[in-house]
Amino acid sequence: GNIFTQQPSYFSDLDETLPTVLQVFNNILHKCGLQCEGASAEPQKLEEKVSVTPGNMPLQELKDIVLYLCDTCTTLWAFLDVFPLACQTFQKHEFCYRLASFYELAIPDLEAAIKKRHYEDNSVFADLWRRISHSRKKMIEVFHTLINQVCLQPILE
Repeated sequence: GNIFTQQPSYFSDLDETLPTVLQVFNNILHKCGLQCEGASAEPQKLEEKVSVTPGNMPLQELKDIVLYLCDTCTTLWAFLDVFPLACQTFQKHEFCYRLASFYELAIPDLEAAIKKRHYEDNSVFADLWRRISHSRKKMIEVFHTLINQVCLQPILE
């Protein structure tokens, strides 16, 4: 068995951890100058409203965001792949909705920014493109796993 079967209290640990996981998506949106629906947006001071977008941010920052996103999506996917029972806990936090909103807001902007940018070194473009594509693929797989476990499995059982 796995650790969750031996330690049912880990489900409540997971439950407490999920807002932090969702916060990762909000942080990425914030760094990209995007706002998520349903995210408790803190009021911004007017002088704070500097419009940073994936298109105009420094290359290193774009790289960091794409790397962070890629790591996050891969980890989420691996976790749910090994432990699909966690899907119920994810769904309690409206994870599908939040993931879909994030995807819609962030992915097209990040992809466009990666495509449009001028690179001194083409391998940097290739690496960023590979990572954003991988992130997108893993987000879709996480979504499928959640839908399958939360909606379809119960009907089939």
